[in-house]
Amino acid sequence: MSTPSRDSDASPAHTDVRLGIVVVAAGSGTRLGAAEPKAFVELGGATLLEHALTAIARLDEEARVVVVAPSIRVDAATAIAGRVLAPGYGTVVAGGAERQDSVAAGIAALAAADTAGALDVVLIHDAARALTPSTVFARVAERVRASGAGVVPALPMIDTVAETDGADTVERVADRSRLAVLQTPQGFPFAAYRAAIAGASTGHTDDTSVFAAAGHDVVTVTGDEASLKITTPWDLRRAELILAERGGAPTGQGPSQASRAMLGPAAALRTGVGIDVHAYDDTAECWLGGLFWPNEPGLAGHSDGDAVSHAICDALLSAAGLGDIGSRFGVDDPRFADARGEVFLTATIELLAEAGYRVENVAVQLVAARPRFAPRRREVEQHLTAILGAPVSVAATTSDGLGFTGRAEGVTAVATALVSRTEKPRR
Repeated sequence: MSTPSRDSDASPAHTDVRLGIVVVAAGSGTRLGAAEPKAFVELGGATLLEHALTAIARLDEEARVVVVAPSIRVDAATAIAGRVLAPGYGTVVAGGAERQDSVAAGIAALAAADTAGALDVVLIHDAARALTPSTVFARVAERVRASGAGVVPALPMIDTVAETDGADTVERVADRSRLAVLQTPQGFPFAAYRAAIAGASTGHTDDTSVFAAAGHDVVTVTGDEASLKITTPWDLRRAELILAERGGAPTGQGPSQASRAMLGPAAALRTGVGIDVHAYDDTAECWLGGLFWPNEPGLAGHSDGDAVSHAICDALLSAAGLGDIGSRFGVDDPRFADARGEVFLTATIELLAEAGYRVENVAVQLVAARPRFAPRRREVEQHLTAILGAPVSVAATTSDGLGFTGRAEGVTAVATALVSRTEKPRR
């Protein structure tokens, strides 16, 4: 039976890629108590899957990635992979009834895509370990190539562990110096693991046990405290604290000691960039920066074409990891047909508030031949500052006759935004 799959991009295959990564995102998340499958639960404004894929996208080595998602979330996973991964490097397939089945589906998809037989290492990673740093992926892959063994990141066991009779009697206290907590990604020589899982018996819940059962060695490398598996609501809360400590970045290595002292333990600063372009439309009214500009050509668009306001929305949504104006307020939504920029800005601020963010400041650069912006610049800044509840600065320039803005065919607006997170999201 074939497995449904989606390519995150239709670009030609990259035949020389040596590293394959299977991201298992097919878990139900029952213990997390979420309405969505676990990998699609949000953490800091982005799904767990998006955080996991961001770490992979930051690897120095190119990787072919297969996401294994619940069958009802294949399209959603494809959209996420398409946003995060480089074009042509991501595929999404539907998972199976058990984890072992899902991994097998991912391995099969990697093999099918590896037409040149270039893959030499496969890493298998749980999307639930959303904050695993890129350095752990690189460390595992390097050790697989050096040793030819299976490799698993691990941390020393801190707690005392006892073996019981299955009830309340302790029969033996284990020597914790010989115990370790295993994490993912777990790495293997690709051909050897493909053969191992093809011949494995059922019931394996861990990738290294599949490899070891086939007679191969497994060794460890140092794991990372941030690579916790998010299974319960408390785990999700711990992940929020780790993310805040890192300054809100999905897979960064954390702010410096000086930055932590400046921000405080709960604050997290994030930046975003937005750009919007609209052509002139002589039949429309001109709205720009939330204000009406009489006797000026209007801007074409589904709404009022207010490039300044729209660029601000994109910058704010980007900073908070909430997508973009197109995905949040699409042209198919009748609520935003002919809507003024203030409508989009107000709706964006509400989305940020729900995710636990507030605006710190926004800067906008307008590139346009018309209207003449300088006489009303202060008025625009005051108007936008009142809407956002944070300082907004706006500058304008021309492109010296170059390009479509120089030919007076339309306008471009570029915005940058700084937001902070100092409280839990509103749910």
